[in-house]
Amino acid sequence: MREQTVIADYFLLCNSTNERQLRAIAEAVRDDAKQKGGVGGAKVEGDHRSGWVLVDFGDVMVHIFSEEKRSYYNLEELWEEGKVLLRIP
Repeated sequence: MREQTVIADYFLLCNSTNERQLRAIAEAVRDDAKQKGGVGGAKVEGDHRSGWVLVDFGDVMVHIFSEEKRSYYNLEELWEEGKVLLRIP
């Protein structure tokens, strides 16, 4: 993303099938980054009930969506000029 915007170098996009899973993914991302990567202080925006949680590590932003919100906001199309490093169906 660094060629497209100054807000982050990388976006990680994923979705969940329910609110509980969305919350668990967001917590796991923060915990694993801190424990395994030594990266703490992530800012969290949104809430599992809203269908979109953003975990912001500065250079890396992790977007966790409900399936409905991911389809609605369609960040892949909005940032289509960004280079895709990995896509897991």
